[in-house]
This record gives sequence, C-alpha cells and structure tokens, in this order.
Amino acid sequence: MTGSGTGTGTGTGTGSDGTARTVRVVVADDQPLVRAGLTTMLGTEPDITVVGQAADGATAVELARALRPDVVCMDIRMPGTDGITATRALCGPDVEDPVPVLILTTFDVDEYLFGALEAGASGFLLKDAEPQTLIDAVRSVAAGQGMLANALTKRVLREVVTRRRTQPVTAARATELLTPRELDILLLLAQGMSNEEIAGALVLEVSTIKSHLARAMPKLGVRSRLQAVVWAYQNGIVELGG
Repeated sequence: MTGSGTGTGTGTGTGSDGTARTVRVVVADDQPLVRAGLTTMLGTEPDITVVGQAADGATAVELARALRPDVVCMDIRMPGTDGITATRALCGPDVEDPVPVLILTTFDVDEYLFGALEAGASGFLLKDAEPQTLIDAVRSVAAGQGMLANALTKRVLREVVTRRRTQPVTAARATELLTPRELDILLLLAQGMSNEEIAGALVLEVSTIKSHLARAMPKLGVRSRLQAVVWAYQNGIVELGG
C-alpha cells in the first residue's frame, strides 16, 4: 500500500464565482507507470493539481477523505480494496459528504462499469482515451457536470434500462415529483447537455439551471447529474437513442 499527499504541478483556474480556482485531483492506480503518467499529464495543466497518489483503493479512500480533492481518478481493478468498493466508500448513497469519482479503466466490461455506476461514479473513461478527453473529463466532474456525452457512459446507461430496471415505468412520476421547469432541465440533461448548453436552450442564466438541479435531485433521491439521468432512463422519461 502506498500513498502520497504531495502535490504535482500548480495551477489556477476560474471558479463559478469568478475567483481563482484549482482543480485538485487524487490519482489511484496500481501500476506505477500509469499513475506517474496520469499525474504528469494532469499536472501540466495550469488549472489542475494532483494532490495525492494511491496504489490501491484503501489508500485512495484514506487520501480522499483527508485531502478532500475535487476529483478522484479511480482505476477499477486494484489489489485489496478495488476501485468499485473505494468508489462506494467515497460517493455511495450512504456517504454524507461525497467526493466525486471519475472511473478510468482498461477493462471495457459492462459489469465492472455498471458496478461503478451503482457505487456512485460521476463518469467513465477508458485509459486509451485521448489526453485532452481525460483532462476535459476531470474538469467536467470537478464542475459537478459528470460525464454524460460519452459513448461508454451511454452504453452503461443502456445496461440500466435493458437489464436492471427495477421500478415501475411511469412518466407520471416525473411530473409528480418535479416542476415543469425541472422536468425540462432533466430532459436536456439526459441528452448530455452541460449547464451552459441547457441555459442557452431554455434562455436562462447558468446559475438558475444550477439552482433548479439542486432542488430537483433530492426529490428524485439522487445526488449527482449522472444518477439523475439514470433515474430518468429507469422511469422511462427518456429513451436512449430516442
């Protein structure tokens, strides 16, 4: 078991309030070369700092709880505590103060990815993704937007619909729980739109979109944008590819 609380690289970015902001990341992977490569790549970005590294899930959980990063880049298969178990410990349904997790894996296997989704992951990427795709994904998850406009994520969502639907399908559920505006936003969110794109489509301020989502998610019993989209698919509010 190895871990580090030291940062790699420095960076400044701009938060939603216009102040300088750095995206703080913990990288968890059992392969030293992969871990070092991810750390170096992310650390070269001016607005991203890698604040910790872990070689297994238990260390990832320990570091994330201590350092409170904006994102944990988590491998699925690691010795001891695997990435799915670690993800559940950091952002599962029983966690009061969750830490967002972006799953990075070489294993393009539905059951692994579905397990990560159930554990509360904010998004998925294969490790052979382009570097800029990974960097954009880290920024997206840190901003609370998750990874929705992604073929791998949509395939996992299709798994939810076709194999794991456990609740009655009724579009009335959404109208019972959500206001018309919240439902509009959920439908656009399910298309993979960002807050900015939803605001443009509905001619609203981005801050207004965020406020509506913040009120809507507790009504659905979810805590992330990705989980809200899963809810929409499970209940037949939207259809993949439709």
